[in-house]
Amino acid sequence: MALINYLTQIQFDFGAIKLLRAECARIGISRPLIVTDAGVRAAGILSKALEALGDLPSSVYDQTPSNPTEAAVREAVAIYKQDGCDGLIAVGGGSAIDCAKGVAIAATHDGPLKTYATIEGGSPKITDRVAPLIAVPTTSGTGSEVARGAIVIVDDRRKLGFHSWFLMPKAAICDPDLTLGLPPRLTAATGMDAIAHCMETFMSSAFNPPADGIALDGLERAWKFIERATHDGSDREARLNLMSASMQGAMAFQKGLGCVHSLSHSLGGADPRLHHGTLNALFLPAVIRFNAGAESVQKEQRLQRMARAMNLDSPGDLGEAIRDMSARLGLPVGLAELGVTPAIFDKVIDGAMADHCHLTNPRLASREDYRQMLQDSM
Repeated sequence: MALINYLTQIQFDFGAIKLLRAECARIGISRPLIVTDAGVRAAGILSKALEALGDLPSSVYDQTPSNPTEAAVREAVAIYKQDGCDGLIAVGGGSAIDCAKGVAIAATHDGPLKTYATIEGGSPKITDRVAPLIAVPTTSGTGSEVARGAIVIVDDRRKLGFHSWFLMPKAAICDPDLTLGLPPRLTAATGMDAIAHCMETFMSSAFNPPADGIALDGLERAWKFIERATHDGSDREARLNLMSASMQGAMAFQKGLGCVHSLSHSLGGADPRLHHGTLNALFLPAVIRFNAGAESVQKEQRLQRMARAMNLDSPGDLGEAIRDMSARLGLPVGLAELGVTPAIFDKVIDGAMADHCHLTNPRLASREDYRQMLQDSM
């Protein structure tokens, strides 16, 4: 049976950050903890959020790592409880937003965080006690501001997913102004993350026509504007459309993802220094080739429809077009460039087989299938 559920309140416009105080009042947050990172503070974006809050008392946790960890969640929870906070504002990329979702669980639920992980059967244990969250994205990639899930590296070093409709932010404030100063490489990597979300969820065989339409439109926007946003960070039209594509990818991926994310979650957990969006871009060509044999992909002409959205002549051009785009954006085009070697393959495959995205790929992958995808991505 298909479950189709949309979504949360989204404020989307240049200057939307000014609505932050009003959104706190609407939701009933009187003492927020702002979860962010040192880069966002250094870029002056945290000060914009604090200015928007005015005299509303708030606390700040600004030590979110590039891949959020359970240790970081604990540090933030300590501040949340010590200062008597009653809600959360995540200001940053997917890492800060996912870290805040971890805090929303851990501040209100007992036990280690892995208790609530999807693959541990923890989703039903996440209740409406979670702390209310407002998400303010500063990158255009993960779309976590409109997603019910979070990815956190838990204490045993697994990179696990946490999914519940209770984790959906109560509000998303999408202000493209906040992305104008994003460095080119980060713009490129997060933009490719948005493209991966749109493409992979579109290939998923689950029945969700609204998600398919949103994903295709998001793919078209991202593919058209990612180079402009990367090479001219002040291009307001490009920033607007890339932020929309990021949001749309996450609106759509309630339908499910697949092998791209199974691999990137696993490899990213094994080596947290690796950027999630970069890994997704590297795995996309091999997974598209694997998915071409899926009955649902063939029946629905999903590769052909993606090729049209990307203005390509043939679905056979998809993999090469993605590699060429990564190269033009200055991103790596092979895992070897990141220092990955076949010695880690078995560990990555173990994680991919157990990942929550594994079963929603349109074609079920075996260990040897994953090994071939890894080899093809080197």
